[in-house]
Amino acid sequence: MLRLIRKWLQAGVSEEGQWTESRIGTPQGAVVSPLLANVYLHYAFDLWVDVWRKKVARGDVIVVRYADDAVLGFEHRAEAERFLCEIRERLAKFGLELHPEKTRLIEFGRFAASNRSERGEGKPETFDFLGFTHYCGTTRKSGAFAVWRKTAGKKMRAKLQAIKEQLRNRMHAPLPSTGKWLRSVVQGYFQYYAVPGNTASLGDFRDRVRRLWRQVIRRRGQKRRPNWTRTGKLFDRWLPTVRVLHPYPHQRFDAMHPR
Repeated sequence: MLRLIRKWLQAGVSEEGQWTESRIGTPQGAVVSPLLANVYLHYAFDLWVDVWRKKVARGDVIVVRYADDAVLGFEHRAEAERFLCEIRERLAKFGLELHPEKTRLIEFGRFAASNRSERGEGKPETFDFLGFTHYCGTTRKSGAFAVWRKTAGKKMRAKLQAIKEQLRNRMHAPLPSTGKWLRSVVQGYFQYYAVPGNTASLGDFRDRVRRLWRQVIRRRGQKRRPNWTRTGKLFDRWLPTVRVLHPYPHQRFDAMHPR
């Protein structure tokens, strides 16, 4: 794999039939960029964190990284603060730095709510990762602590804006054609975000898509505008219903890093 990457970096860039030699880095938005980030961070971050967890940490340490985004959980606050200082020094050796606006140290976990309540503080903070907002909650049956996820507001707004623009471009297309397209878009959205506990956000997304489509249908009609009864049948035919498509985390995996 590394040999193929070296060849790719030496291949140059072809734009409008003109070849240009690549001297430093990769072009903006290059398909190899995520792969390069994973290879680079494997040595600069992953291996170092694994050693730090075994030699320095006294409590549990959980690390989840996807490309250049990562979430780390520490059992002890003092170790989290120490790690934050040392990871900054580690990344600086490789010409990297943590994003100042996205890097936060928050209190999160099964005891976060009770600890903050004793100090007279509000609910535990939330954090966004991979398109989801993660927050502290409890299960309905036993009341045990659980990490719940809902669609990040920024991601939902961006997707709805993209759908709105596409619907405007398809204003005069046949309704079955637009319905087929919308079904594939909404189903693809559900395939990613339909996790346990996120049905309310999914229902909100589906309802907003219905309203956007209805606005387009009403604008294209000159004489008789369809009412909710008529359009409701159309929506029920083409828009997928909200349902959970992913199992609960404890059903999908239950792994702990060996100490």
